[in-house]
Amino acid sequence: MTHKIMELVEKDSLKAETPEFEIGDTVDVHCKILEGQKSRTQVFSGTVIARSGSGAREMFTVRRIVAGQGVERKFPIHSPKVEKIEVKRSSFVKRAKLYYLRDRVGKAVRLKERRK
Repeated sequence: MTHKIMELVEKDSLKAETPEFEIGDTVDVHCKILEGQKSRTQVFSGTVIARSGSGAREMFTVRRIVAGQGVERKFPIHSPKVEKIEVKRSSFVKRAKLYYLRDRVGKAVRLKERRK
């Protein structure tokens, strides 16, 4: 009963078209940033290492290396601040979460590319 009520409430906040991407894909996330009165789009590119939740609460985690330091960021898929998600490259992985990439550095971070 409660689950059906939650679905009805969340239906308004869902995006009409959600992008198709999977764990291990390299993506560009175009995120809207507010700086005072101005807004601009900032691109965060990296590898999708996790997806969690469902419905309006669905999130995904993107990881990239900046100046030798690992940076992770979680984005809600249905947020109005996430303008678009572009898939740059698909990789073949056998896991649902790629948290093991946190311990790896350099060439060890590379994933096998999926051929289409």
